[in-house]
Amino acid sequence: MEVVIPYQGRPHQAAAWDAIKRFSIYVWHRRAGKTVFCINALIRRILSNERSSPRGAYICPLYKQAKAIAWAYLKEYSRPVPGVRFNESELRAIYPNGAEIQLLGADNCDALRGRYLDSVVIDELAQCPPRLWTEIIRPALADRKGTAMLIGTPFGRNNLFYEFYRDAQAQPGWNRSLLRYNDTNVLDTDEIEALKREMSKAEFGQEFECDWDAAVKGSYFGELMRNAEDEGRITRIPHEPTLPVDLSFDLGMANRTVVWFWQTLGAEIRAIRCVAFEGTGLPDMLRTITGYGFNLRRFYLPHDVRVRELGTGKSRLEILKSLGVADCEVVRNLPLIDGIEATRAMLPKVWFDRENCFEGIEALKTYRTEWDDSKRVFKLTPLHSWESDYADSIRMYAVGRREKLGKRKRPDYSKYDRAMA
Repeated sequence: MEVVIPYQGRPHQAAAWDAIKRFSIYVWHRRAGKTVFCINALIRRILSNERSSPRGAYICPLYKQAKAIAWAYLKEYSRPVPGVRFNESELRAIYPNGAEIQLLGADNCDALRGRYLDSVVIDELAQCPPRLWTEIIRPALADRKGTAMLIGTPFGRNNLFYEFYRDAQAQPGWNRSLLRYNDTNVLDTDEIEALKREMSKAEFGQEFECDWDAAVKGSYFGELMRNAEDEGRITRIPHEPTLPVDLSFDLGMANRTVVWFWQTLGAEIRAIRCVAFEGTGLPDMLRTITGYGFNLRRFYLPHDVRVRELGTGKSRLEILKSLGVADCEVVRNLPLIDGIEATRAMLPKVWFDRENCFEGIEALKTYRTEWDDSKRVFKLTPLHSWESDYADSIRMYAVGRREKLGKRKRPDYSKYDRAMA
């Protein structure tokens, strides 16, 4: 059966259609038509797939974004397919050949595990957890030789989206496309001039000139992490068996628990590992931690570790101690901004293991505050996104270590003075 989808692409979209490969990256300016282009490519790929029950997905950083951005387009361009059905509650299009396309959010990316995919679109990959691609989506494409389209506008250079774009030309099966506003002529001159007047230079550069060097708005640690990269402090950091290992925790109830592993040598601070646990109890978590074979010393824990759980009547601090954790440092509950400043003060001394701290490093690069559109100022609180758990955990170490060092007694040099007399 031949189905005609009512989509007439603009010249730049038609050129991209002809150049499409298994893995394609589209860095197009805002309003260039990325979503419409990719929805139509996704429908075509799924309907023409000869495997049984092909599956496609369109993924945004947040589930509500996927619904707002792509659901209307998916229905509009799927309706010409005879017998197509739409599941509104699951944001799923079901086609008569057994194929399906579903809209999903990366805000609960572990819920996406276990499924196979024949084709996927990831929108704004730079704002998604890196493990969405490395641990979940790429393996889901493997056995069926699935395809992927990665789209967005630049979000600085400190993220996976930029790295994929940078390396795409040298990778077999990959291609890339970057289109600035003057490459497409979608927006007329008067509108461009109005946008330049109303937006900051960085905003216009990011959204319409696809400038990778435009600053990520509201980033707390972006420049510091860029410095760490430039200074060679994000590299291979082997575990040193003669040094003890300290751990810092962000203990989640409903969210994940993130643990950073630290070693220090003089003023040098080494982040040798970063691990995220999802839905894991303290005994299993501790079993994994001790399994690394490190000489564990101190656990830096958030203040709410003392709160008793209603089910057990015990606090998580009591549970940890019952499991044999002797040195637990409950970090003082400082105002959040003070903890962020303590982290900023510590980061220039930190060396990161690139492989074992990969997702934590990516989180620190893009951890940011939220912009208040109505007041046109940055909010005083961080944007609560996947990066928050990693930043909160490192904050426990920055504050706890600073206070632990502050408690050290100054040496009494007077006796040496007397000895010299």
